[in-house]
Amino acid sequence: MKIALLEDDLSYAETIQEWLQEAGFEVDHFATGLDFLRKFSHSQYDLCIFDWALPDMEGPDVMVSIKLKSSSLPPIIFFTGRSEEEDIVRVIESGADDYIVKPASRPLLLARINALLRRTNVKSNLEVTYEFGSLRLDPKERLATLGGEEVKITDKEFDLALYFLKNEGMLLSRTHLMNVVWGASSEIETRKVDVHVSHLRTKLKFTPENGWKLTSIYQQGYRLERTV
Repeated sequence: MKIALLEDDLSYAETIQEWLQEAGFEVDHFATGLDFLRKFSHSQYDLCIFDWALPDMEGPDVMVSIKLKSSSLPPIIFFTGRSEEEDIVRVIESGADDYIVKPASRPLLLARINALLRRTNVKSNLEVTYEFGSLRLDPKERLATLGGEEVKITDKEFDLALYFLKNEGMLLSRTHLMNVVWGASSEIETRKVDVHVSHLRTKLKFTPENGWKLTSIYQQGYRLERTV
């Protein structure tokens, strides 16, 4: 069994990694979200453990980014430093399979991991297709159709379109989109977002005539909204 550990506290990560290895798990440690995203492959890991607060992005954003690339994910446990009810609710609503309040004890961590692996091993992996009116996105096949006709788009255009549609009405900054979709943070690289947004407007007809408005908000980012 192979586990990805995303934790920026190196001393704490070393302790967790030692516990997991002694329990028979193979562990890859990552200190930043972007480092993890650059190296992540869905087939690599049986389980992921993410710290919520990272130096470059939040753990849930990392989870969203890998969800764009696959309709099924390894189970994910979040470490959180907060124990208030509203914080725990936020962890669960973000899509986590389980959570552990830091600092974790060795018996609790291993018990949660083993219980989660048992549950997920018997769950069926349902392939999800997303439909937004006449637009359909199939993450497994990386296929986009509009009115039943296939639309030729690149992988990054597919990921960007799916993220916009799943966050309809939300203002998304260029930097945030670069983090989630590209796994990069360079300010210069954010120009890629503008190019890809322009392509999406044309290819997927994100225009008022077709019931959509993909708006550029000056110095802030983009927002996709329905107009009907």
